[in-house]
Amino acid sequence: RVLLIEDDTALGAANRDQIAADGHSVDWLNRLDQAGDAIVAASYDLVLLDLMLPDGLGIHFLKGLRGLGDVTPVMILTEI
Repeated sequence: RVLLIEDDTALGAANRDQIAADGHSVDWLNRLDQAGDAIVAASYDLVLLDLMLPDGLGIHFLKGLRGLGDVTPVMILTEI
């Protein structure tokens, strides 16, 4: 199960569709507050994390997860 945290609609949809096409379950959220709730409610095998989100920086979210002892693998997504 993959948690995709991405606020860009086109990029999020493309990533969601590819992950699903590869046979994985994916939850796509576009805000960190939603992602925090999801992490508490479910177990994920991977988090795909955008760095710039409407309600904060993805890196702060990641630091918070690690501070709580969460060792779920995280891949950072960003646009240059």
